[in-house]
Amino acid sequence: MSQSMHRSDRLAARLVLALLLPVLLILTSVRLLLTPTFVELEYGTPLFPADPFGFTPQERLKWSAVSLNYLLSDEGIESLAAQRLSAEQPLYNARELRHMSDVKTLVQAALRVWLVCAVLVVGLLVVLWWRREMALLLRGLQDGARWTLILMILIVVGLAASFSFLFVGFHRIFFQGETWLFLYSDSLIRLFPERFWRDAFLWICGLTALMALALWAGARWGKKHLEDSSVTR
Repeated sequence: MSQSMHRSDRLAARLVLALLLPVLLILTSVRLLLTPTFVELEYGTPLFPADPFGFTPQERLKWSAVSLNYLLSDEGIESLAAQRLSAEQPLYNARELRHMSDVKTLVQAALRVWLVCAVLVVGLLVVLWWRREMALLLRGLQDGARWTLILMILIVVGLAASFSFLFVGFHRIFFQGETWLFLYSDSLIRLFPERFWRDAFLWICGLTALMALALWAGARWGKKHLEDSSVTR
């Protein structure tokens, strides 16, 4: 294998890196939110709506942790079906359980994509470094960071214009029919009201934008350092 890269290979590597980075950064933010820490922080935010049907903050933390553990573990839906609020009342009804099963499928698929993207990005960076294509590597990182920032700005504008539109659109894309619609008295809505999801979208945009800015700034510094080094030689 030759040390230098053909022009077409260089363009392809730069494009692939720029396309993979937004996906990797967004899913990294999603993974950070799939933690009890985020749920606890969110429940503790000022003016977070109390449950009008009686869940205490401690109960919300308990049942949200059970739900999160189900999504991230290998447990089947029967483990969630066995959870009960009382002897007569299960945590989730049949409709909620079907939705949680669908959510788990989506979460597990997203985590697999996240891992694949991470491996591909790291692998491509190693190849570019090994072939001494540092300028190309840094341009690819800047491109990916720039596209990520543009995407986050568009999403935030959409959230400001109509969160409900984006929220409904997201569910219509990833879930069939109206399986994601519930009563306000259902446990899923009581644990995760609309405010929770609005804030989650904002957190994802904010965290992703911060990572993209850090990458862009780091790549910009690297390019300047590379240019200065080539001038002094």
